[in-house]
Amino acid sequence: MGSHVPQRASRGGHRGAESAPDRLHPGSRPAHALGRTAGCRRPAALGRSLGSQGVAGQRRSAARRYRNGQTQPPSTPVGRPTRRRTGCHRHRTAGAQGLASGGRWRSLRDAMGRGASRRCSARSRTLQREVRTGSSVDPVVHRCNGRRCTVNRLGILIVACCLLAPVAKAQSPAPSKVDLSFNRWYTHEEMTKALRDLTRAYPHLLEMESIGTSVGGRDIWLVTLNDPETGPPESKTAMYIEGNIHGNEIQATETVLYSIWYLTRSHGNIDALTKLMQERTFYFVPSSNPDGRMYWFEKAATPNILRGGIRPTDNDHDGRYDEDGPDDLDGDGHITSMWVADPTGRWKRDEDDPRFFTRVDRDEEPGGWTRLGQEGIDNDGDGEINEDGEGGYDPNRNFPSDWQPEYIQYGATDYPLSLPECRATAEFIMAHPNIAGVQSYHNTGGMVLYGPGASYQSYPGSDLRVMEEMATKGSKMIPFYDALVSWEDLYTTHGDETSFTYEQEGIMSFVNELWTTDKMFASGELTSREDTIEFRDMLQFEDVYVPYREVEHPTYGTVLVGGTKKHANRVAPLWAQEEECHRNFAFTMYHADEMPLVEWGMLQVRRGPAGLWEITVEVENPKVIPTILGWARRHRIGHPDELVCDTGDSTRVVASSGVNSFTPWSGMSIPDDQHRPHRIRNEQGVGSNGTRLFRFLVEGDEPVTLRYISDKGGTIEQIVPLQETDPIPPTPAPGEDT
Repeated sequence: MGSHVPQRASRGGHRGAESAPDRLHPGSRPAHALGRTAGCRRPAALGRSLGSQGVAGQRRSAARRYRNGQTQPPSTPVGRPTRRRTGCHRHRTAGAQGLASGGRWRSLRDAMGRGASRRCSARSRTLQREVRTGSSVDPVVHRCNGRRCTVNRLGILIVACCLLAPVAKAQSPAPSKVDLSFNRWYTHEEMTKALRDLTRAYPHLLEMESIGTSVGGRDIWLVTLNDPETGPPESKTAMYIEGNIHGNEIQATETVLYSIWYLTRSHGNIDALTKLMQERTFYFVPSSNPDGRMYWFEKAATPNILRGGIRPTDNDHDGRYDEDGPDDLDGDGHITSMWVADPTGRWKRDEDDPRFFTRVDRDEEPGGWTRLGQEGIDNDGDGEINEDGEGGYDPNRNFPSDWQPEYIQYGATDYPLSLPECRATAEFIMAHPNIAGVQSYHNTGGMVLYGPGASYQSYPGSDLRVMEEMATKGSKMIPFYDALVSWEDLYTTHGDETSFTYEQEGIMSFVNELWTTDKMFASGELTSREDTIEFRDMLQFEDVYVPYREVEHPTYGTVLVGGTKKHANRVAPLWAQEEECHRNFAFTMYHADEMPLVEWGMLQVRRGPAGLWEITVEVENPKVIPTILGWARRHRIGHPDELVCDTGDSTRVVASSGVNSFTPWSGMSIPDDQHRPHRIRNEQGVGSNGTRLFRFLVEGDEPVTLRYISDKGGTIEQIVPLQETDPIPPTPAPGEDT
């Protein structure tokens, strides 16, 4: 049995699917639910208390009040109805589309409305934080004086270096040994070549391996970045960074590739990033869904397909697989919209700009056009169009945590980890308990998301406070991004990857939804259709539009085909992509720097009763993320932290325990059946910016070796001579502030 350790207070304080067509065509594509659950509200106790409501809840309530036009909102009751985020992540019917070319305008108009609410939410967040803390300093991130201020300055320095390095040439890293550009996209083959080139150019830092193969036989590449001079990869706290689990969310791969490229060229040139690479291990998976990525590049697609992969799926349950997907009727490489002239149609073509259609109200005259849906024909003769194309499942619903069957969660497939891509990812993460941070890149909407994914999951308040503070910091680093709770501000998900990494592996995890149309103009004030058209015409030179043209359809006769291209809306314009890559990379480096890092604190050696030596040692975690998350403690996930006192043959440990102070009268809680006194199991870990004290009673005179072992916080060791000392701080590392 291990020793009991008393608790000690811490120091310091197809998502976005195409619109459903009107019902003039032979059939409509079935609308699949995303598994939204109308459950109880997240308890206020899960947020930091300000009155009776959590900070996160007040912040989101404020945003909703502003969105509804209340400029002076009254105090909010504890209970409130659930309201889902609108926009590109919601399934929308044609009737809800508003003004759209190919069913796109409504999502843009939603984005415009979100801009104002986000700015109001940001103002509300700032005011609440100042009320809560009495200052404008983030309470979780702020640290006390001494060495902890040094760590805080390091975290700030990392963010500053990441954000300012491209601005000042004198602060920029050395030129990379590999010439990569980020105003472009990389196919799977080009990405593979880039990874190999980087690995060959930086063999002392990078290793490349395949952790599995996709349904289509493509390798899922993983690159390990580690400085071998400070230890092997498994000996350090690690960050897992992944992109492109959804095949159509392509710029996620470039963001991960940028991270590898920027870190390697910074090693030895930017001190803060060099130190981070010396302390941490990084695992990079640029594309965990290479088949879906291939499909988007090589086949005609919309912005929303192919979300899954290429495993055959019978979406319409007719016994045949992938037999009736979209068809590129005009051969332009894009799947756009079909329109047919109809005297009773409810859509009117814009007289000033024929690229757009406007839905007319029911009390108005018919508009003369009906939207048929995406380009396609009835390939299987069942009276429906485009109801069973390739894919039709969601890899990000195939993970074990809270997995639900298809009738609850669309896209979940037959059983958890049934997809080889998901299994490869999960097996790698489970085999590396040193992973303490996970970052998954998606698109779109400009969000830093954290769990829970479902309303009935109750995360510990200690974890939620850390998540909120870190995500809020991310929203400051990336303009027009919001820090949001997945189920409460977006939609409910079951079996998603970051729920798995947090709930089953005890890892602090975030999802960044890359790019938001709020960034089209610097002010973020997209308030009208004219603004969107102006942006696309003046800055994108109409490159996102396919002009409408007449095509003969076997069922409807002459139809109009056209609309927005597959790279519209969800991905940043290529000239804006590098900034997106860099700012998201900078947030991930902030996350990596705030992963737990155990350090020795004060040490005291004194003669105790019966001639025994009394060794009292302090273990610190000067980072925001604790060594064991609250959820992991609650569910006993992973190994507890452990402090070991190794002795020579003539020395032995008589008893051990956690204590509350260095004073001799600080009691030790020693169980009667303690049979391994040289090992102390610390099941609570070391908290956010926290410390823990431990005491050994040792018989003998030989020096002992203390070793603290933490899955997420790393391993540290020191030799302690048995001679009397007052409590003394550890010797600072060369160049470290004291």
